[in-house]
Amino acid sequence: MAKQCSRYTIKVLIYEIEPLIWRRFSVPGSLTFGELHQVLQQVMGWENRQAHEFRYGKGRKLSDVIADPADDVTSEGKFDDETQLTLDQFFKHRRVPMRMLYRYDFAEDWVHELTFEKKQEDDGSGVVVIEGERACPPEDSGGAWGYMDALNGNI
Repeated sequence: MAKQCSRYTIKVLIYEIEPLIWRRFSVPGSLTFGELHQVLQQVMGWENRQAHEFRYGKGRKLSDVIADPADDVTSEGKFDDETQLTLDQFFKHRRVPMRMLYRYDFAEDWVHELTFEKKQEDDGSGVVVIEGERACPPEDSGGAWGYMDALNGNI
């Protein structure tokens, strides 16, 4: 009997931006976190020019990291190689819904909240963008604070 893969519905939003910039999409559980990074770059409209990491943990302590070992990331807890760890492997002993952070561009510190909202049987449809609102800020726009200042005419 073939092993059945899962599919995850994910909502991503950028912290510190009002009104919210967000997307909801679904992906197969066979994706690695490195591949999920590529999907996030596409659905959010980033240009994949900066380092990134995924952070998770218990409570407010997000010390566990999933990232590319070649990037300059620090971890006080567990570290997983994003090119090796799939979503199905990560959620093997975890429950959905679950939240984690996705940080992009450590200098400007774009912090995204990822909510893995639903897990279901994979239907083989690949990446599906379901819905979302507002365009992503341009690269090198000063992070959330710089972007909000520009939107409010303070620059």
